[in-house]
Amino acid sequence: AAGRAQSLMDDVPTGLPAATRAVKLAKRAARLGFDWPDADGVRAKLDEELAELDAARASGDRAEVEAELGDVLFAVANLARHLEIDPETALRGSNARFERRFRHVERRAAESGRREMTALEGYWQEAKAAERG
Repeated sequence: AAGRAQSLMDDVPTGLPAATRAVKLAKRAARLGFDWPDADGVRAKLDEELAELDAARASGDRAEVEAELGDVLFAVANLARHLEIDPETALRGSNARFERRFRHVERRAAESGRREMTALEGYWQEAKAAERG
């Protein structure tokens, strides 16, 4: 807009996947020095954001819970940036592992007829152990 000062944020595409955009926004902020020197600072920020999420949950304010959860996700994306890991790739891997493991849980539940959470968690642990060899 005319008369508006340029921002480092101006040309970060809004159509990017949210985690990718979060990383790009944090990289831009780092150009100005608005960044932690290492992953430990980001990890501490994540703890702070999780505490704020807990407080929002306790308040029962759904809009505040959503905002704080968003802050947690932003901090996680920023931690990924500091660890030099693409958060989209990491999450796609987690999705694939979850799906494989859950398929095992479904098979075992169908075989045993058991649906209580303790049994399902046990099947989940079996799947994890099988993947680790």
